[in-house]
Amino acid sequence: MSQYDVAVIGSGPGGYVAAIRCAQLGMKTAIIEKYDTLGGTCLNVGCIPSKALLDSSHHYEDAVKHFEEHGIEIPGEVKVNLEKMIGRKQAVVDQTTKGIDFLMNKNDIDVFHGLGSFKDATHINIAKEDGKTETIEAKHTIIATGSKPSSLPFITLDKERVITSTEALELKEIPKHMIIIGGGVIGLELGQVYKRLGADVTVVEYMDRIIPGMDGALSKELMKVLKKQKVKFQLSHKVKSVERKDDQVIVKADNKKGEEVEFVGDYCLVSVGRRPYTDGLNVEAAGVKMDERGRIAVNDHLQTNVSNIYAIGDVVKGAMLAHKAEEEGTMVAEILAGQKPHIDYNLIPGVVYTWPEVAAVGKTEEELKEAGVEYKVGQFPMRALGRARASMDIDGFVKILADKNTDEVLGVHMIGARCADLITEAVTAMEFRASAEDMARMSHAHPTYAEAVKEAALAATGDRALHI
Repeated sequence: MSQYDVAVIGSGPGGYVAAIRCAQLGMKTAIIEKYDTLGGTCLNVGCIPSKALLDSSHHYEDAVKHFEEHGIEIPGEVKVNLEKMIGRKQAVVDQTTKGIDFLMNKNDIDVFHGLGSFKDATHINIAKEDGKTETIEAKHTIIATGSKPSSLPFITLDKERVITSTEALELKEIPKHMIIIGGGVIGLELGQVYKRLGADVTVVEYMDRIIPGMDGALSKELMKVLKKQKVKFQLSHKVKSVERKDDQVIVKADNKKGEEVEFVGDYCLVSVGRRPYTDGLNVEAAGVKMDERGRIAVNDHLQTNVSNIYAIGDVVKGAMLAHKAEEEGTMVAEILAGQKPHIDYNLIPGVVYTWPEVAAVGKTEEELKEAGVEYKVGQFPMRALGRARASMDIDGFVKILADKNTDEVLGVHMIGARCADLITEAVTAMEFRASAEDMARMSHAHPTYAEAVKEAALAATGDRALHI
């Protein structure tokens, strides 16, 4: 029987990063993956393929709607080859997952393909596709099994017309009318992909706003921009049935008045969040406890009630974000090596990769109000930037929330071009507990989108923004 210092179950961003860091710190490490390819949801059917389709569809939309304004003339009709677009997406996925294979080899990590399940607290059975089972022994185990798309109890996912994000990445045709249940990150990103390609898109959301976990100003601005792009929204609607009839899908919901309304499309994307994935893990055999929401219960060091078993990522409490899982994987590896790492969960950014992009870190205005914190606001519109006008990306703004008394930056919320990259400036500043004045004093290259951060910081320190 093979023996290891650490076994990692699950090879998504949290799992493979945990394995690499453990190996770097001198531990003999194994990683166990149920599927044929490494990388988990993020690399195979999540972050990476969705961004590939977002970029491809963005190029198409630019060619159809904006090239002429830039003085670029294309003879004939611009057409979508969906099969080729999906093929390019898959090529990006394949290249990325092969990169994980390389990193496992480079760091001398043993890779096992098969369903990992606990025999007891120190032994893991690996059930392989050929029916054979192998057992390994591990001094420590890190559970990194991630999450799967959630559904609603009354919905039958046939994965043909009533689909999840996984199937939405592999469609063989452009929908005529895609109904999206859920106005969160995943639904809006994939909705924008297919809207650009020519589908009608209707978003049906239970809450009274989209991206409900983010600052209200971002929700309002993103919906305004997406409405300009002809995405339809039905907010405060409680879906109560989804029925497929041949090539039609009928969604019935109650609106905020309690009246029944009906939506008919040819595809329905169910995007109501994700659930922790522990199926087949057999944590009971190891004595590991779960919480009331089906997550692995952990302490502040991500340690379960069984001292040699840890858990990270989507399978534990907190935001289901790949980069959060990576930080947790690194932290557990370093704890096992006797180091004292930490994570500030308040400073893990959230991003929506629509266009314009939406990004945020720290407290929202609603959270500060609820906590009774005195704060001040600085906001600057993207359309006031020369760089934004040059690229025709004038939607959005940067909003900075700072403590009214100390000027410390408490939250940064932005929507606009390249905000997914810009938010890191705010994370860096807040890690060092910068004030709005500190951010305002830093030189920003001109012309850039990042100048909006400086201008918003100037506005937060007083009425000092220079370009409005």
